[in-house]
Amino acid sequence: MKKIKYIKDLKIKYLSLFTLCFTLFTIPLATAQNIESYVSEALENNPTIKRFEWKHKLMQEKTNEVDNIPNTEFGLGYFVSKPETRVGAQDFKVSVKQMFPWFGTITSRENYANAVAEVSYEDIAIAQRKLVSDVHQSYYSLYTLKEQNKIIDENLALLKVYETMALASVESGKATAVQVLRIQMRENELIALKQELLETYQSEKTAFSKLLNRNSSDGITVVDTLKIPKQEHVVLDSLNIHPELIKFDKLYASVEKSELLNQKNKAPMLGIGLDYISVTERPNMTLADNGKDILMPMVTLSIPIFNKKYSSKTKQNQLAQKEIVSQKRERQNKLETLLSKAVHQKTSAKKSYDLQLQNIIKTKNAEEILIKKYETENIDFYEVLELQQLQLKFQMNQIAALKKYFMAETVINYLSK
Repeated sequence: MKKIKYIKDLKIKYLSLFTLCFTLFTIPLATAQNIESYVSEALENNPTIKRFEWKHKLMQEKTNEVDNIPNTEFGLGYFVSKPETRVGAQDFKVSVKQMFPWFGTITSRENYANAVAEVSYEDIAIAQRKLVSDVHQSYYSLYTLKEQNKIIDENLALLKVYETMALASVESGKATAVQVLRIQMRENELIALKQELLETYQSEKTAFSKLLNRNSSDGITVVDTLKIPKQEHVVLDSLNIHPELIKFDKLYASVEKSELLNQKNKAPMLGIGLDYISVTERPNMTLADNGKDILMPMVTLSIPIFNKKYSSKTKQNQLAQKEIVSQKRERQNKLETLLSKAVHQKTSAKKSYDLQLQNIIKTKNAEEILIKKYETENIDFYEVLELQQLQLKFQMNQIAALKKYFMAETVINYLSK
C-alpha cells in the first residue's frame, strides 16, 4: 500500500508541475475576459464595420445631391453683321433660360436615393452579424487550443509517473530498458505536439486581436471553463427577417423606385427664359420707339420623342426584379440548409461529448487497476502506453466535440437571432 501511495503522490507532483508551467505560459485565468466584452469591443473598433458605416453615410448624403434642378443657361451673342430693323441696328443679344423637370421628378429621385441608402444599411447589419460570429469562433478556437495544451500537460505528467514506475521495474528486473525508451519516445511526441499547439495558440491570438482592431495580442485571455448547457435554447424560424434576406427585399424596392423615376424622366421638361437684344438708335430720324431694345420672355417644352432608352430601362428593371427574387430564394435555401446542418451538428456534438466523457472515466478506472497491479505483479508497459494513447484520444475528442458544439451554436445565432 505504501508503494501505491508513493505512485499517487508522484502523479500529483507531476500534475502540479505541468499545471504551473501552463499557467505561467498563459495569463492568469482570474483575469480572463468575458466573450461579450470582446464582441462589444470588436463592434466598436473593427475597421470593416467602420467602412460599411461610412459607406452608408455616403449613400445618405447622395440624397442631397439629387435634390436639384438643371443648371441655369446664360448666353451672350454679338452681331458681327448687324441686322437693320426699322427702329435701328441690333448690336448684341443676352439670354437666360432655366429648365424644370416634370412635377414629382425630384421627389422620385430622392425616394430612389433613399432606397439605395437603405440597402447599404443592411450591409452594416450583415457585417455586424458576421463579425460577432467570427469573434465567437476565434474565441472558441483559443479555448480549445488552451484546453488541448492542458490535456497534453496532464498526459505528460501521467507518462512521467509511468516512466518512474518503469525505471523501478527495470531495477527490480520486472521490465526492460526498451519499455522505458518507448515511454520516453512517447513523451517526446507529446512535447512536440505541445509546442505546435502553443504556436497555433499564439497565431490564433493574433487573429483574434485583429478582429478587435488591437495592435497587440497582449491581454487576450479566455475563460477557464466552457460547459454545454443542460437546457437548449429554442431555435426560432426567423430566417425571413435575416438581414441577408431583408437586403434583397430592399434591393427589390429600390428597383421599383428606379422605375418610378424612369417614368418621370419620360415626361417633358418645362423651361422659362428671357432674351434681351440691344438696338442702336437710327440717327437723324424721328421714329416711334427709335433705338428701343428688345425684351422677349420665352417658354420652352422639352419632349423626349425618341424614348427608346426609357423603354429599355423599364425592361431592365423588370429583369432586375426577377433576378433579385431568384437570388433571394437561392440565398434563403442556403441559409436554411446551413441552419439545419448547424442544428444537427450541435446535437451530434453533444452526444459525442457525453460519449467521450464516459470513455475517459473508463480509462481512469483502468489506470487505477494498473497502479494496483504494479503493487503485486509485473506490469505490461506496452499496455500502459496503449492506455495513455486511448486516454489522450478520448480527451482530445471531447474538447473537439465541445468546440464543434459551440461553433454550431455560433452559426445558429448568426442565422436565427
